[in-house]
Amino acid sequence: MIKLWEKDIPLWDETIDQEEPNIVPYLLENTNAPCVIVCPGGGYGGKADHEGRPIAEWLNSIGFHAFVMDYRVAPYRQPAPQLDLKRAIRHVRYYAEKYNIRKDAVGVLGFSAGGHLVTSVSVFFDYGKDDGDEIDKESCRPDFTVPCYPVIDMESFGHQGSTDNLLGENASAELKEKYSLYKQVTKDTPPAFLWHTADDNCVPVRNSLEYAKALAENGVDFALHIYPHGPHGLGLASDTEDVKTWTDLCGIWLKQITSK
Repeated sequence: MIKLWEKDIPLWDETIDQEEPNIVPYLLENTNAPCVIVCPGGGYGGKADHEGRPIAEWLNSIGFHAFVMDYRVAPYRQPAPQLDLKRAIRHVRYYAEKYNIRKDAVGVLGFSAGGHLVTSVSVFFDYGKDDGDEIDKESCRPDFTVPCYPVIDMESFGHQGSTDNLLGENASAELKEKYSLYKQVTKDTPPAFLWHTADDNCVPVRNSLEYAKALAENGVDFALHIYPHGPHGLGLASDTEDVKTWTDLCGIWLKQITSK
């Protein structure tokens, strides 16, 4: 486990019983490879184990370094989780030589609310800042994004639990619109690989469709795969005959996007 801050964690509350923001490394040996930071889902109220380590191990199997992110969840609100992931991206870039990682091929992958988190840093990023330490001078823009059955909307068709946990139950209309991420896409948003099931009854497929539409309208490269059936929260989907192909398709896409 690697702590992201040694001291002065932004928005840290000593009264909340959570681990300090950290990443768990799954590094390949002796290879200058791309890297993916994995953000498990959990409605911004927890983190699902099956969307963490197994995903990192799959990424290792296809030649990618990986880190599993332990970000802050409720009762922490925005922007605490986003600050955690931004710091993780900066950390990986700052220590890229130490970890034997390609600095120009650092991406993020997340499930459900974790999909919202990785997408949020894809639309709200900077190329480095001077009001922190040396790590903060690194860019926090991901080179690519993999939102898996992601929460994208926070106004009407996303996931109410994620909205309440991230923004608060009485969030303003302006804040809900800000974190409805399909409305924040620009031409500088990184390319994305999205997948969802059409009958997801927890996070509607419209979330992925609206984000893909926004990427298309802004000329951003993307891949979108919609499977007809499958419950929410499948992770690797190893026991679901058609949906489990997402890892093969994603692996091809990742290798293509990082070969440029």
